[in-house]
Amino acid sequence: MSESRHAWIEPGVEEVGPGVHRIPLPLPNDGLRAVNVYAIEDSDGLVLIDSGWALEEARTQLEKGLGEIGYDFADVQRFLVTHVHRDHYTLAVQLRRTFGSKISLGAGEQPTMDAILAGGTELAELRRLQRWGANELIGKLAEAYGGTPPERKEKNPYEQPDEWLHGKVEIPLGSRTLLAVPTPGHTRGHVVFLDADSSTMFSGDHILPHITPSIGVESARPELPLGDFLDSLRLMRTYPDLRLLPAHGPVGGSSHQRVDELLQHHDERLQQTAEVVSGGAGTAYEAARKLGWTRRNKDFSELDLFNQVLAVGETSAHLDLLVERGELSAVENGDAVEYSGQQ
Repeated sequence: MSESRHAWIEPGVEEVGPGVHRIPLPLPNDGLRAVNVYAIEDSDGLVLIDSGWALEEARTQLEKGLGEIGYDFADVQRFLVTHVHRDHYTLAVQLRRTFGSKISLGAGEQPTMDAILAGGTELAELRRLQRWGANELIGKLAEAYGGTPPERKEKNPYEQPDEWLHGKVEIPLGSRTLLAVPTPGHTRGHVVFLDADSSTMFSGDHILPHITPSIGVESARPELPLGDFLDSLRLMRTYPDLRLLPAHGPVGGSSHQRVDELLQHHDERLQQTAEVVSGGAGTAYEAARKLGWTRRNKDFSELDLFNQVLAVGETSAHLDLLVERGELSAVENGDAVEYSGQQ
């Protein structure tokens, strides 16, 4: 990856439009490297799109960035969060406890939020891994984390939002109106925020410039997350071509062009997935081990444990959509699901 491709993660503030500032915040041990928080100057203070992970380094960097544009945490009136993942949501919760800012989140995230707050998400993950035929990964997770990743042993950083965004809804700000549009797929309640006046889209993790977003990584995973994601991509094609302000990666680029690239990628990936099943892969785990990963087409064994789990979940999403389309069949075999080509 070139040096220029890394430039977006450098600390600081970038003005990406009139009254709109991008502030990248660090992520721990994460291939994504950073998450973009967007500060929008409003008549009453600031509105932030996403918040970052509730980590001391991220909080310090956000505070410094806001200071560079003449604000502090007390000026943040509201967080508009694209989805429930901790690198987008949890710092908003931490700051709300002190400064009283409001948090808005897509209503589709409510089942996942309820599951997170009720606990027991590890059991749901265990059952999914069994369904995917990934018992080997269950053993590795138990060995690496004693059954529970370190961050799960800490105090739950989640709380309910102040407001659920139901369906497509206009959000009036001081000098502009954003349109929140549900885009399920990456998570079931993901939303993007469209600013028609400036022809921009705060795309969260729905449309990313350099990578394909993970699908269905959530506690309350829907039946066909990839089908939802592809439908949400096609929905974006019905809106004007907009400039992307993504959660990970540099700003800019055509929303239509990137949607077309993502749709083509998943068409190819569905074909590849069907081919490895025809070649003898029976479970999602077996299929994932036969596929290449990342832009460099890495072998599954080259991925770290966390990304191996993501890869198997991604493969499962493709397999289930192929079954829904009638291109594969699936049968229960004990705890696992086994796939085969149609006869």
